[in-house]
Amino acid sequence: MKRYLTKYIQEDLDKKIILLTGPRQTGKTILSKMLKPDYDYFNFDNLDDRLALKKKSWDRSKELVIFDELHKLKNWKSWLKGIYDTEGIPPAILVTGSAKLDTYRKVGDSLAGRFFQFRMHPLDLKEISTFLEPQNLENELDKHLFFGGFPEPFLNGTTRFYNRWKKSHLDIILKQDLIELENIQQIIQIETLIHLLKDRVGSPVSYSSLARDLQCSDKTVKRWLTILENMYVLFKVPPFHKNIARAIQKAPKFYFYDTGQIIGDSGIKLENAVACALQKEIHFREDCFGETKKLYYLKNKDRKEIDFCITTEETPSLMVEVKWKDGNLSPNFEVYHHIFPQVKMIQLTKELKREKTFPNGAEIRIAHNWLSTLSLS
Repeated sequence: MKRYLTKYIQEDLDKKIILLTGPRQTGKTILSKMLKPDYDYFNFDNLDDRLALKKKSWDRSKELVIFDELHKLKNWKSWLKGIYDTEGIPPAILVTGSAKLDTYRKVGDSLAGRFFQFRMHPLDLKEISTFLEPQNLENELDKHLFFGGFPEPFLNGTTRFYNRWKKSHLDIILKQDLIELENIQQIIQIETLIHLLKDRVGSPVSYSSLARDLQCSDKTVKRWLTILENMYVLFKVPPFHKNIARAIQKAPKFYFYDTGQIIGDSGIKLENAVACALQKEIHFREDCFGETKKLYYLKNKDRKEIDFCITTEETPSLMVEVKWKDGNLSPNFEVYHHIFPQVKMIQLTKELKREKTFPNGAEIRIAHNWLSTLSLS
C-alpha cells in the first residue's frame, strides 16, 4: 500500500536531507524502500551496518541512501552534516528513527537549513479509506478502536496476534530504546506510569497525583513523560487559555498513538482515536505545507469543556467534541462560541441516526464519515 506521505517525500528527496520519524512499526522502513527502486540501506542496530557507516562505505551510485535508527550514533548530526556539506545530493539521503530526532539538539552541530522533517503516524480512518476502499466505514472504525492503527496488527485483525504484538512492541521501547537513548534504569516505574495513563485518557493529568502513585517527584514524572513523548508512545494535549476568562492553564491530557492500548469504555477509545487523527492531520499539514497548527482542549473553571480545539497561527479555528451516542448538541459549544464566533464547531458521534446542523453553525456528524474525509485546510 502507498502511504500518505510517499509523494511528498519523493518530491523533496533531491532538495534536502529527509528526516522521517514516528512510532516504532508504523511502516517507516517499508515506505523508505519504496521511494526509489535503486537504494542502499543501513540499520544502525545491525553490527555490519554500523561498521559500514563508520567507514562511510555506501554505494554512491544509488539514487537513495537510507540510514535507519541513525540517531543512536553518537554525534549523528555532526556526522550527517559533514557528509551533506562535503558530498551533497545525489544520492538522496533519508534518515529514519523511532524517536523525535529534533529533540536531540544538544548532540553535535545543528542541521538547520539542511533537512525537511516528516512525522509518520499509524493508520487512521482517512488513510484506511484511501487504500482499502472499505464498503463499511463503521466496521473499519470498530476494528481501529480495538486493534489500533499500527499496520501489522490492524491488517492482521485478530485478537491473538494483537495481544502478542502490543506486548513485544512495548518491550522493545522500554527495554531497548529507552536504555540506549536515555540511559534510563527505572523501567518498572515507567511501565507503571504507562499503565496508569492508559486509565486516565481523556482526563486532565495531575503530575503530583502520578508522583504520589509512583513514589517519586513531580519533576521526575514530567521528565519521564517527556521521554515517552520523544519515543512516540504518547502525546500531550494542553489546555488552550488565551483570551478565555477563568481558563485552566495547567493539567494537560495525554493520548496514546496506539488506541487499542486504552483502558476504558468505547467512548474513551473513540476520543483517543479522534485525538490521533487530529494530531496526524496537524503534523501532515505542517510537514508537507508549512502550516502552523496545534492541538489543545478547552476547559474553564466552571468545568465547561470541549474535547479538542485546533488553532491556526495560535488562533482557534476548529472545536471538536466527541460523543459515543448523543444526538443533542453539547451546550458547551455556546460558551466558547461567544468567545470565538468564527470557529467551526463539530460534534462527532459514533451512533447517530441522522446528521444535523444548527443556526449557530455547529454540526453533529457521524464519526466514521467525518474521520474518513478529515481535512483541516
